[in-house]
Amino acid sequence: MGALGRTVVGRNRYARIIGLGDRRSPCVHTPCIVKIDGDPDIHQSIAPFSFFRDGSISPANLTLETLIEEMDISSPPKIIKWQTSEGQHLPPELSEADSGKLGGDDNFLVVSWQTLHHDSRLMNDSLAPDIVILVDAPQLISTGQIFLEAVTTLRERFPSSLLWAPGISGPDNAALLSWFGLDLFDCARARSAASAGYRLTMNGPRPMDEDENANIWVRDWEDSLRFIRSSIKTGNLRELVESQVLNSPRSVEHLRRHDTLLKGRKSILASHVSQDRRFRFISSSSRNDPLVHDWKIRVSDQYTPPSHCQSVLLLLPCSERKPYRESQSHRRFSRHIPFTCVDQVMVTSPLGLVPRSLEDFWPAAHYDIPVTGDWDSDEITMIHDMVQSLVDRIGYQVIINHSGIDLNSIKGDLELIDTRKNSTAGSPEALERLESTISDVVKRLEIRGPKGHRHRLEMYRSASRFLYGNDTWLSDVKIEGRPPRWRIEKEGKQIAQWHPRAGRFAFSKSCLNILHDGNVLPRIHLVPDVEWKGDIFVSIIESYPDGIREGDDILVMQNSILIGSARAVAPGWEWKGSPGKVARSHHRIG
Repeated sequence: MGALGRTVVGRNRYARIIGLGDRRSPCVHTPCIVKIDGDPDIHQSIAPFSFFRDGSISPANLTLETLIEEMDISSPPKIIKWQTSEGQHLPPELSEADSGKLGGDDNFLVVSWQTLHHDSRLMNDSLAPDIVILVDAPQLISTGQIFLEAVTTLRERFPSSLLWAPGISGPDNAALLSWFGLDLFDCARARSAASAGYRLTMNGPRPMDEDENANIWVRDWEDSLRFIRSSIKTGNLRELVESQVLNSPRSVEHLRRHDTLLKGRKSILASHVSQDRRFRFISSSSRNDPLVHDWKIRVSDQYTPPSHCQSVLLLLPCSERKPYRESQSHRRFSRHIPFTCVDQVMVTSPLGLVPRSLEDFWPAAHYDIPVTGDWDSDEITMIHDMVQSLVDRIGYQVIINHSGIDLNSIKGDLELIDTRKNSTAGSPEALERLESTISDVVKRLEIRGPKGHRHRLEMYRSASRFLYGNDTWLSDVKIEGRPPRWRIEKEGKQIAQWHPRAGRFAFSKSCLNILHDGNVLPRIHLVPDVEWKGDIFVSIIESYPDGIREGDDILVMQNSILIGSARAVAPGWEWKGSPGKVARSHHRIG
């Protein structure tokens, strides 16, 4: 048997575009279709596999093969064929019974909900099949929760494998299934719908017109796969998913359950993204996104304001333009905030609160949401809870509320001052009240705030604590240069630069030992004696920490010695065996 070439060329959490064939020039990409017996002609660019089930014997024999020789990276390339037994699987409700017959082999793994509980092969860390089939997917998907648990378990357990759940996909839910982590689909549902006189489109089923060809659903599949691939590339697959799930209550249920399942999992998220990446919150489902949950938890539990801003909390409304400081409304606010010793925090939905020192970060600087000025009860409750968490943890003495939201329910030994008084935030009278209130409070509390670079440095310390958990690397530094990319220097040498558009610190090579000594960045360890050339691949990694996010800066160690740094291009769940690089090399020492 040949060798199926695989490399990740695009990713959006669990959804990936995997190039098949030569790593530098793949001949076809996932997500794609597996042709089954009876399918019409489908172009190989979207259907590069074929599948046959021989049920004349028991257990049935399964055959899967490639349709393009160049998918094989061995020499000479040839059609790859996988053949294995289907096994005998008990229904999901009998998952506790350790009986039946296992299916599949090391290259073509066949699993069910029952065998996920009892197949000892799954405990073998070296097991890395080319293809994994979840054979009882049609039964599992009707239950919702255990289907999602099965797919998520398989996706994280086998990051290098192509995952297929036969019999459940169609143009109407392929984006959702790709979001869950499936790579391969089939046309069984689309063919079944066509035989009943319905066309299964990206927006759900509809009666087929009399003048439509019986196989017109092939076009719907082609359009769906192209939309999915494009959305993965741009990082907007969630937006496509949310628009499509509305065609089916079951799909809405699955998305909600999936969001709940993934809450608290850091290893699927990104810490930094490209400048042009947008996160569009187009429906109430967006509030359940694990990214939103992660932001709310981190701000509530981990954010600490600059040291001189811990007495007065100033709540401001958000703006359509991001980052907020570049909007006209926030430029007006800044002219009426005469002191730096107030902690400016923006009130928004669905993120809840965005502190000024974090406004350049993902997703705060990248989200779009329809602005109506109205707040529903869930949004108000979320904001109240986050403000209360900050008050309890930071210990503000005064809250100056210019957000327009009623916060009288906030508890604590503090003073709450409303500067809006039912006026618009930018009205002359409201701005005058804002300025006079800040001046009075600062004078009464006898607090002061540094200006210029001293204030900027404290803002960077706050950002560093949020990103890395500490700010030790910023001890005894100075800020030099010109805005917006200020240089951070230590003992006359540049150790970092702030990149506001990227929302990150760019560390120089001279900073690596400082970061190492301060235990600032996560560390990965390379296999001893391997020569580090190029980027970071799974094959040269000896160990890595849990919770790596896409975009994280990482220190590279070998034989317990710091040898350089890298930047994660894959989230933590892929580091077990992703086909392709998981980090891009940055600096090297020595």
